[in-house]
Amino acid sequence: MEYGGILGLIILIADIWAIINVMGSGASTGSKIIWTILILVLPVLGLIIWLFAGPRSGRA
Repeated sequence: MEYGGILGLIILIADIWAIINVMGSGASTGSKIIWTILILVLPVLGLIIWLFAGPRSGRA
């Protein structure tokens, strides 16, 4: 079984989810661009950094 392809797909889905959440956040346009670039350039690390330090939404 090919685990690399499955792992790549999971990372892609997680990155798309993160970018959608960044775009929907209340952060400034500049912050949104920086977070999106970070997630795209460093897919795994960018996602992890965004989860811990990214813009927070008003949801609980």
